[in-house]
Amino acid sequence: MTELEQHAAPGSEWWRSAVIYQIYPRSFADASGDGMGDLPGITSRLDELKSLGIDAIWLSPFMTSPQKDAGYDVADYRDVDPRFGTLADFDDMLNAAHTRGIRVIVDLVPNHSSDQHVWFQQALKAAPGSPERARYIFRDGRGEHGELPPNNWESVFGGGQWTRVTEADGTPGQWYLHIFDPSQPDFDWTNEEVREEFRGVLRFWLDRGVDGFRVDVAHGMIKADGLPDYTPPSEADSMGGGEDDVPYWGQDGVHDIYRDWHKVMAEYDGDRALCGEAWLPTLEKTALWVRPDEMHQTFNFPYMMTEWDAEAMRTVIRDSLDAFGAVGAPSTWVLSNHDVIRHASRLALTVDSPQGDGIGPKSAGKPDPVIGLSRARAATTLMLALPGSSYLYQGEELGLPEAMEIPDEFRQDPTWFRTNGERYGRDGCRVPIPWTADAPAFGFNDTGASWLPQPAEWGSFARDVEEADADSTLNLYKTLLAERRERTLGSGSLVWEDAGSDAVAFHRGDLHVMANLGSEPIDLGDVTFVVRSEPFTGSVLPPNTAAWFTRA
Repeated sequence: MTELEQHAAPGSEWWRSAVIYQIYPRSFADASGDGMGDLPGITSRLDELKSLGIDAIWLSPFMTSPQKDAGYDVADYRDVDPRFGTLADFDDMLNAAHTRGIRVIVDLVPNHSSDQHVWFQQALKAAPGSPERARYIFRDGRGEHGELPPNNWESVFGGGQWTRVTEADGTPGQWYLHIFDPSQPDFDWTNEEVREEFRGVLRFWLDRGVDGFRVDVAHGMIKADGLPDYTPPSEADSMGGGEDDVPYWGQDGVHDIYRDWHKVMAEYDGDRALCGEAWLPTLEKTALWVRPDEMHQTFNFPYMMTEWDAEAMRTVIRDSLDAFGAVGAPSTWVLSNHDVIRHASRLALTVDSPQGDGIGPKSAGKPDPVIGLSRARAATTLMLALPGSSYLYQGEELGLPEAMEIPDEFRQDPTWFRTNGERYGRDGCRVPIPWTADAPAFGFNDTGASWLPQPAEWGSFARDVEEADADSTLNLYKTLLAERRERTLGSGSLVWEDAGSDAVAFHRGDLHVMANLGSEPIDLGDVTFVVRSEPFTGSVLPPNTAAWFTRA
């Protein structure tokens, strides 16, 4: 049994305090040169991640897929898409990561499959009421001839959630449900065959040695009985995070699925972890997903979406620690991922931008890049001092902003097409990241190909440039992560301090942490700095800045 496989004492499992780095495979590193990142590319860059100081990587989907939604439409849950490599490439990457002490979490998409999945192809050929159709949510339509969808639900990607099929005899037939794109039919999780299939999928990857799963759309797998009509508020987040009683989000029956999965995970050594993507209206409801017999972590989206406001930030941190602590789980902290505007841009937006809308060339309220980067660095400095587990998104350690000027003809997010260009979607946070300033595709590969165009100014964010700059965002992250590990800040508790209405301040033992979210500087007095989010002289903390320090 390796060190990574050993069970920790209860309460000290690795996932409680880990810093987990999200890799979006198609945009991380491209070894083949075809313009799309791949598993050998990830393997080639593991030393850089080791030097960054993270504990684990989470890979967004790399399983077999027609890529209608960047891999979140899975056609085969037990294989690697040829665009990304082979199962042998996965095994090589996994072993290389484990050799470096880095755990590996893979993305699992259980709410829906691709319409190219063998099960759905069988369902299309089968008759209404057949076992093949029972794996998905097929229903007869409303209206005299079934010409109307079974209900009025709206897709996350725009349009309706129902698509009508043509039956084998050529006549218009039943409708199937898809919360997202028509190419992503939802499974019927009341069907025991579906549940048993995913137990097998979990074991397939656990047998290969993965350390856990990030579960996509973890709050969407059970729908309310009767599939009642529902119209969301006009300004609702697309994933339902601000709404109560949505018939396709956060239904109680989902918890039974994760209790079942928890038992499967417990069959394996090494404290394997489940982390859920669950957009829920309150932290208290979010915490229900990480009760002792369910998931181990769930993303703290209320924290991620908190505006640059000290009172709001203090409140969400306090409430997070209370809510997750009440069920014996660690809070998680996250500022960016593949579905939201990068926080180096989002924290300086001057207008609201609902999750999933994105920003583009014609968007109002575009951020000031200087303010955005300062706030992003300060936000990360604050976050990495908090007890619990933190998630980083590839490229944020370089201070990458959202790519806002992507020409329309290059966009690929289904949201862009389903809304006829009214919402830009998520392409701006998914552009391949820069490694080397003076190389083709900024070192993403050696051919210059890139599935999304990289902004010309990203050369200044390239890793080699930032490695050589002591004050770079990359070196800030390295310092924060090293100090966090040395001081075991992922464990324990914090003590709040009163530093005025515009500051978030607390201490962890003799280490004091303060972020200035206001417009005026804050005099810290006689202090010795451990980390500063921005270089400055003296002991006065400027606006949009954070620091770790000790007092005399």
